[in-house]
Amino acid sequence: MEQTSFYNLLVWLIPLPPLIAFGVILLFTRRFNRTSHITAILAASLSFVASMVIFIKAVTTAGLAQSPLGGQVNWLPTGDLWLKIGVMVDPLTAIMLFFVAWTILMIFIYSVGYHNFGQPVGDHDRTGLPPHGAEVKGQGKPFRVMSIEPMYARFFALISLFAFAMYLLVVSDNLLTLYIGWEIMGLCSYLLIGFWYGKESARKAGIKAFITTRIGDVFMLLGLAALYSLTGSLGFKEILSNHAVLDILATSVSPVFGLSWAGLIGLLLFIGTVGKSAQFPLHVWLPDAMEGPTPVSAMIHAATMVSAGVYLVIRFFPLISAGWIPGEALTPTMSVMAFIGAFTALFAATIAMAQNDVKRVLAYSTISQLGYMVAALGIGAFTAAAFHLVTHAFFKALLFLGSGSVIHGMEHGLMHTGESLDPQDMRNMGGLKDKMPRTFWTFVAGGLALSGFPLITAGFWSKDEILSGAFNGAHWAVFATLALAALLTAFYTARQISLVFLGEPRSETARHAHETKPVMTTPLMILAFFAVTLGWVGIPKEFPLLGSISPAWLQSFLGQMVEIGEHAEGHSLVPLLTSLVVSLGGLTLGWLVYRRFRSADQTDPMEKGLGFLFRIFQNMYWVDEAYEVVFIRPAGWVAENLSYKFIDRTLIDGALHGIAKLGLGIGRLLRFGFDLPVVNGAGDGLAGGTKGMGALLRRLQNGKIQHYMGLAVMFIVVIAMIIIYFVVI
Repeated sequence: MEQTSFYNLLVWLIPLPPLIAFGVILLFTRRFNRTSHITAILAASLSFVASMVIFIKAVTTAGLAQSPLGGQVNWLPTGDLWLKIGVMVDPLTAIMLFFVAWTILMIFIYSVGYHNFGQPVGDHDRTGLPPHGAEVKGQGKPFRVMSIEPMYARFFALISLFAFAMYLLVVSDNLLTLYIGWEIMGLCSYLLIGFWYGKESARKAGIKAFITTRIGDVFMLLGLAALYSLTGSLGFKEILSNHAVLDILATSVSPVFGLSWAGLIGLLLFIGTVGKSAQFPLHVWLPDAMEGPTPVSAMIHAATMVSAGVYLVIRFFPLISAGWIPGEALTPTMSVMAFIGAFTALFAATIAMAQNDVKRVLAYSTISQLGYMVAALGIGAFTAAAFHLVTHAFFKALLFLGSGSVIHGMEHGLMHTGESLDPQDMRNMGGLKDKMPRTFWTFVAGGLALSGFPLITAGFWSKDEILSGAFNGAHWAVFATLALAALLTAFYTARQISLVFLGEPRSETARHAHETKPVMTTPLMILAFFAVTLGWVGIPKEFPLLGSISPAWLQSFLGQMVEIGEHAEGHSLVPLLTSLVVSLGGLTLGWLVYRRFRSADQTDPMEKGLGFLFRIFQNMYWVDEAYEVVFIRPAGWVAENLSYKFIDRTLIDGALHGIAKLGLGIGRLLRFGFDLPVVNGAGDGLAGGTKGMGALLRRLQNGKIQHYMGLAVMFIVVIAMIIIYFVVI
């Protein structure tokens, strides 16, 4: 086999191991916990190795954007033609494979420790504890008791299917198979967010995620249909690299709004991203997704779900930006993206800094960072958005897995002390730096990357690129909004680190917390390495001092994907100084405000300073409550009264009952007007005539010979008279 053919075949094989693992676990190993996780990790490892081989091949191949790896096959006949599907690895696919493969494998390994703590802790036999996920009433909301997961195999089967869907989406060369992977991930998110379905809150969170993301998916499907109707294809290369097709899509839909078919289709696809990547106003599902196990949170926030949404708009950036010239006004679709992204980044950051649940802070942080990426694409900073997508995947996976390690440590302490408190509430923590040193240092690495700590973290370089794109493109409102969001990000990161790890323990549970097993902390250390170092591949050449020695590899590698002048990049001192000020200033301010937080009962320092504004942030602007009043209750009323009582019970049931009564009336009419007099009457008359004839004939047959002789003579006389009359006379 030729070398190129081998790599092309290998691309096809990347998604298969997790799919096979899903089937094997579901059918054969679901009663054997150890075999289930070995099967899942082996499959993830095979996909990881294949992804890394393809990644290395991709980065060493010249002209990859013009001649990507992969291939196509005929799938569905469409008249004389075939609908083709295939796989493709270009520069964007290559970097997606890199972070998807690493984060998925680390999450799988971490999950073994997260779900399988079967050893006794102190004098407490864990086998006698309530099942994993059982609700225990404490101060505040119920919390989960961590023990051996009774649905262990089911968990690994579902995350294997989740991994397959993301790999399928990444390597697809067309929107059709991408959409299939997209929808499988939606199903997996529903099943995994509601994994502990014995909890009502988990069930509702799963349904909420499924329904909310479906709203965006419907618009995305409309975009797919419009794209196929206009171009006759759903292939990326056939659409995005074909100037004739792009010219067709450039025709105007609405001269009033200056919207072309490309802009309209791009907007429909972007609405799909709004749902999947939890952008305002469809962001409400993502914080509730914390009801699932922490590895699921990491999968959704870093490796799969939300990354897929941003990947979609990055992939279709040439379509979205069609007709845009840097330095001139943005297209309508780009303007919508820039506004939604910047607003979401700031909106979610304000909420994150007022949350007390360790995972919920990170959930709103994810929404905010995704807003950064969307805003970057809206202003044309293509490579900056892709860069931040990669760095965010590593440090957000690290932070979520780190939060799971913290929760595990707290619940160990909870089992020892028997306190009644919420082990996910940061106000009950404190002092974990010395109790959980590996978790602490890796969490700090992720937190500094999230806050954009200067020079030594990946998050700094990718955020700085986005701010530079906004500044150089003279998008001042976007620049100012993202800078303020970055300041708040650094602030709530310092708040979280201070409340969780610094100071003295604020509960007996925190005093008895201890470090988790190496199977959980080793993935944290690997992810921390990337959270610190990965940004170095994207140091721009224009960056002061360091830029002169930087290869700017990521920019040149991804730059193949768009034509010259199609994206706004560059660097200047103003965004650099802004990055330094907001990062260091936010971290310092957060530490100063929360360094003396001593008691879980203490009023939050921000509440003293912000007053009612803090309550707004803490209650998430009451968006869920507003949706409850504006959408959910009216929809429920319509479903109950209009749909059920009026349409179903009155119209549909009434029509059916009317038809039934009409049929009954026609039946009665036919019975008395035709059936009884005609059908029954004819039958009864025939029967009566036959009976009468039989009675008459019976009288003739009386058994007397003289009677028979008399009848015979009578018939002979009658016949003779007839013959004489007609013959003789």
